Amino acid sequence: MLAFWKKKRNSQNEDQEREKKPGLFRRIWRKLRSIDWKNPVNRWRLLFASLFAVVALSGTMWGAIAFTSSPQFCSWCHEMSPEFVTFEASAHSEIKCTQCHIEPGVVNTLTHKVHSLKEVYYHIVGPPDPIVQTVAVKNDNCIQCHSENRLVSATGDLIVNHSEHIKEDIPCITCHSGVAHAKVVERGLNTQKDLDYWTLENTEKLVKNEYMRPNMGTCIDCHDKVNKGDRPWEDIQYSLPDNPHKDGHGKSDEGHAEAAEVAVLTEEEQAAEDRKKVQGVILQALGKQTDDVKISMDCSTCHMEVGIPDNHQVKDWKQDHGTSAIQELNECMDCHQDSKWIKHFQKEDIVSLIDAGASRTKYNPDPAVAKAESRENNFCSSCHSQRPDGHLESDVWLTAHADKAETKQQKSECFVCHDEAKLLENATITAPTEVYCEQCHRTGLKK
Repeated sequence: MLAFWKKKRNSQNEDQEREKKPGLFRRIWRKLRSIDWKNPVNRWRLLFASLFAVVALSGTMWGAIAFTSSPQFCSWCHEMSPEFVTFEASAHSEIKCTQCHIEPGVVNTLTHKVHSLKEVYYHIVGPPDPIVQTVAVKNDNCIQCHSENRLVSATGDLIVNHSEHIKEDIPCITCHSGVAHAKVVERGLNTQKDLDYWTLENTEKLVKNEYMRPNMGTCIDCHDKVNKGDRPWEDIQYSLPDNPHKDGHGKSDEGHAEAAEVAVLTEEEQAAEDRKKVQGVILQALGKQTDDVKISMDCSTCHMEVGIPDNHQVKDWKQDHGTSAIQELNECMDCHQDSKWIKHFQKEDIVSLIDAGASRTKYNPDPAVAKAESRENNFCSSCHSQRPDGHLESDVWLTAHADKAETKQQKSECFVCHDEAKLLENATITAPTEVYCEQCHRTGLKK
């Protein structure tokens, strides 16, 4: 019994001693206080230890920053596949992502790395679909490599005066938005369902120069707004892709819905207004609309080498170009396609792009295809929708046009603008004019 009591008492004493034993940091502090700092040897030891700690910590931080700044680090996240593949195919593939996306300076780099911790959170819980750039690349990033004093592009064709744009504080990204990532957001190709298609093997099918070079429609859209008294680049959202998570003015989807409720125009009416706007810009570029023009949109304003083709300058070209259009429609579309006249690219289907491959579809002369293109294409319909000079006044033309539509060839020319019968409401191709033959010829036409 006595032995047990002593054993229990000894155990309690050990527990008390253990509780009284100081912790690690307190022991270290006591150890430091016990050092004789008047001894020069101890001071040198502290100096070397401090230097080693600073170098080790700095090296670790710098290594982490360098590692997380590499394009390969970005490629590890599956949701960044479109951005990485397009980057690898771009002219900027030899530099780091951070050279464009982080403003120069150590402080900016450290600040950006702290803010980027939210990307880790998004990677775990699920990134936005699609991922959209919300912070524009600053001019300071661009001029690290590019001079502001260039008057022409490297091709020698463009005569865009960079200095004049710089004086107006127009961001570089306003014109060069697709230079690194081929406008995958505008084309609708970076959604979660499309990520598996973004491989280096599909690069040639998905990434082309037309998406990376400055889009002519961007220049035209900006010049058109300037001619109307606007300075669109002052709103940085103008230089960024449309954010599907918010509207262009930073409003929530709810605010956007409220704005839609008060809109007067229907979708069809809005489409007609947009078509009319594009056609007006085209007529201005052709020199047929010159009112209130501050900045010319004529081709020669920005291009030195682009001229009018020889066959366009022959006599009666305006009346006879339909035959050439049927035979060489693919060549016509090199200049006259709608995508060249608008800022935003239409949404594309990634599977169709991959299946189509990198080669161009061969065009076989087809009057039906040429007719459909002349109606849908804004460049063609901007002139075709206007009354031709040869039609005279309506009261005269109605009684005089019979001999102008006798042969099948003559009728085919009429049907570019006019339908024989009234189109059904669900028809996809609309004629440039609402006038159709059976409005007067109720009993039909002579074939």
